[in-house]
Amino acid sequence: MSAVLKATAPRLVPMGTADLDQVISIENEIYEFPWTRGNFDDSITCGYSCWLYLDDAGLIGYCVVMLAVDEAHLLNLSIARNRHGQGHGRALLEQAMDSMRGHGAHAMLLEVRPSNAVGRHLYQRAGFTQVGTRKGYYPALRGREDALVLRRAL
Repeated sequence: MSAVLKATAPRLVPMGTADLDQVISIENEIYEFPWTRGNFDDSITCGYSCWLYLDDAGLIGYCVVMLAVDEAHLLNLSIARNRHGQGHGRALLEQAMDSMRGHGAHAMLLEVRPSNAVGRHLYQRAGFTQVGTRKGYYPALRGREDALVLRRAL
């Protein structure tokens, strides 16, 4: 008789500064204008909700959420390129929303590039709607790109 180990479901684990090499590696791989180590370090230091999304194979992705009174602001949600297209973005978003709901948030806000079709689709399917635009918010190869501001009640 042989035992078969069942893989554990992906889970959120608090991000610490010791995790930043792995996080930065993914960030640099998937973005033209990635967050810096300083951005992540500052987020951890400020007490934002910084999470790793892990399974038995390792780091799938991560997210950073700022909670202000009863509203959460999703600052970064990223999935490693080799794990794209497997439903991890939606699952991570759902877990982040559940966590913020548990901390008293009634809504979540985020910004997304108009050129980020995959991200826009993810957020639309999760029930986010556009509530505004931030002009010239993101750096781009030719100047700046606007941000779509999305919101969803939790």
